[in-house]
Parts: sequence; structure tokens; C-alpha cells
Amino acid sequence: MTQATHMTLRMLAERIEQLTAQIDELNQRLTRLVERHAPQLLTPVGIGPDSAVTLLITMGDNPERLNTEASFAALCGISPIEYSSGRRSTRRLNHGGDRQANAALHRIVFTRLRHDPRTQAYYERRTQGARPGVRSSDASSAMPPARSSTWSDRFPASPRYRGVCET
Repeated sequence: MTQATHMTLRMLAERIEQLTAQIDELNQRLTRLVERHAPQLLTPVGIGPDSAVTLLITMGDNPERLNTEASFAALCGISPIEYSSGRRSTRRLNHGGDRQANAALHRIVFTRLRHDPRTQAYYERRTQGARPGVRSSDASSAMPPARSSTWSDRFPASPRYRGVCET
């Protein structure tokens, strides 16, 4: 039993090493392809070769058809769509489009936000006053209770009706 377990683990480790080597080779190939066809995609923070390739595939063989940012946003499914409920008009996000491109754009945006100094400063300000081990719900329970907001507290009965309902 021990020998079979040892052999299985060794085979799994070898397979993991093979797959890791294949992944590294494919990432190098993708990086070379992106550097050859669209090197400007790799310069901003947050855009790796996998996201760049996804966006290039979404653009397709005819990138001239995407002449505005709005057309690319519609293609990726991140453009707003007007809709009306009858009384008011508002917008919602487009749920159509290429889902892989949409996911790649979300990865890019969140990576860029994570590396943005303004976001880091905001995070430090928000966590600076927090005490370790204290959740926000614990801190709010230490606050004094709010005033009662029942209807009778806000609108007391007129003097003419006081005593009628009190028994």
C-alpha cells in the first residue's frame, strides 16, 4: 500500500512538472506573438499576455471595424444599454458580447486599481483607524442605540385625542 501511494505521488509530481513546463512554453509563445503584433498592449500595468491575446482574438482579423471605444465596449459586453420601465429611463450593462473579453477587461481593471497609488492610499486611510480583531459589526454595536422611529414618536396625537386611546 505504501509503495503504491509513493509511486502514484511520484507520477503525479512528474505530470505536474510536465504541465508546468508546457504552460511556461505556451506563455512564452503568446508573449512573442503579442510583442510581434501588438506590443503596445503589454506596456500598461495589468495586461499580461493571456489578457492581451484574448482582446486580440475578440478584435478579430478586421480591427478597422472597431473605430471607436464604444464599438469595442459593445463587442466586449461592457456598454450601457438604455431601457425604460414606463415611467423612468435608465441604463443597465450590456449582458451580451464576448464573455472572455469581458473577463479579461475586468482582470485588467482590477489589477490596475490594485497598483494605483490613489487606491493604495485610500485603503491605508480606511484601515488605519481599524483595530485588529474588531469587525465593523462589533464597532457599530458599541455605538449608542438609535432613537425609536415609530409613527407615534414622530407624530404625537393631538391633545384632543390623547387619553382616548390610552387605557
